[in-house]
Amino acid sequence: MIFLNNHVLGTSWLTPVGVSHKILPTLYILRGKQVGRVLCSRGGMKQRIRVVGIIRNAEGVLIFKRSRGRSESPVFWELPTGKIMFGEQPEEAMARSLTEYTGLDANNIQLKDVITFLAPEGSSQLSNLYIVYELGINGDIKPTPRERYTAYKFVKDFTNTSIHLNETSMSVIEIEEEKTAPGRFSSRDTANSITINVDGASRGNPGPSGIGYCVHDSKGQIIEKNGEFIGFATSRVAEYCAMRKGIERAIELGYKTCRFISDSLMVVNQLNGVFSIKNKDILPIYKDIQSKLDQFEAVSFIHVPRSKNAIADAEANTAIDKILRR
Repeated sequence: MIFLNNHVLGTSWLTPVGVSHKILPTLYILRGKQVGRVLCSRGGMKQRIRVVGIIRNAEGVLIFKRSRGRSESPVFWELPTGKIMFGEQPEEAMARSLTEYTGLDANNIQLKDVITFLAPEGSSQLSNLYIVYELGINGDIKPTPRERYTAYKFVKDFTNTSIHLNETSMSVIEIEEEKTAPGRFSSRDTANSITINVDGASRGNPGPSGIGYCVHDSKGQIIEKNGEFIGFATSRVAEYCAMRKGIERAIELGYKTCRFISDSLMVVNQLNGVFSIKNKDILPIYKDIQSKLDQFEAVSFIHVPRSKNAIADAEANTAIDKILRR
């Protein structure tokens, strides 16, 4: 059970105002004898609860560079974020996480917002509930990043920066600042849409190649999945062909908003405008994709680890196997 300002934090299935998904749990406060329900997830949907702090000064909002550790995943920046330990109130979790990870002590912790939004998790979607605090720091703000973080900086305008925030921090910033970076759509714009996972596979790079996709509805249920052999290609061409196929399938199904998920950081960052196109072999496919995006009202491109893209990966490899077994 989680307490917020000495009240129990619960869930309501009414459509939240200003929250990014109509079926997500929103916030309600149980008082006195009304305590009858606890924070839960609906229909088996996983839910992650975090506290996140926004620290501002004349230079902008403070963000931190996440330590890569032993992982080979790319490095992202994020707002100071932490988990709520058993028995902690959210304010306590925020104060502890801030000191533990950044070396800062907040003299003022002010509840700003409670937001929910979806993030991809495996073949389904992960419900995020973030308790957002505005944090006041006495004197000059001089963090001493600990094990989790390796660097920090202040950013004044997130719509005009090359800093690569992780998806959750970007969602918090976009919701709180009501601004969206170029090449991105707000989390609200695609929150009620379907999700299409795509993946490309190449045996030999270049070699026999296939593409796969998997379409999920807004509750994470599979609508359809399929794969296709595309001939002899490099892995990057296969990844781009998979994305194009997913986009084409969304158009065929009549969707106007869609979230496209890939385990290719190159493809996602290039389509989000973070990376430039340097390889001539993918440029025609990239341009073809851009021309097709005009048919949508809103799209978003999201990167996940390969382990979270297993269904699309299996479809791509199955398409190759069918040809090689002939």
